[in-house]
Amino acid sequence: MLRQLLCSTAARRVLLPRAALKRCASSSHSGVDTTEFATPPEVIDYEDPSHLPLPQYPVRPDEPLQTRKQRLLYQSRKRGMLENDLLLSTFVAKYLQDFNAEQTALYDELINGVSNDWDIFYWATETKPTPPEYDTEIMKMLKEHVKNAERVQRIRQPDL
Repeated sequence: MLRQLLCSTAARRVLLPRAALKRCASSSHSGVDTTEFATPPEVIDYEDPSHLPLPQYPVRPDEPLQTRKQRLLYQSRKRGMLENDLLLSTFVAKYLQDFNAEQTALYDELINGVSNDWDIFYWATETKPTPPEYDTEIMKMLKEHVKNAERVQRIRQPDL
């Protein structure tokens, strides 16, 4: 019943002009604080609580190299945040096929050993310093990829 009332044309005629007046009145205020729209000077990063154990990613020592590469291709595309999906999927499309077993293991450790995907993003974009255990040749390649010296458009994931 309430939905019908709010969606009716009579209710829209009454409610919308009042909302528009409030927006106009607030936007004409000369003392608007624009600091909320400014870019923060640094990334605020909170430490993980010490009482919560971090899950350990299962080691797969007997996994064939081709199977591992296929798994990493999938995991690079499905990170849970679009920024990393785009960065890692384009990185994998460009480099993974040429990785040897050691480089593939380093990449596996990078994307599955870190508990927070924002860390990978901040390290790759050089917003935060990379910890020594993740500062490998693969991370250096990823940082160069993120710099995008070729000016390639990366607005969607590459085709499989």
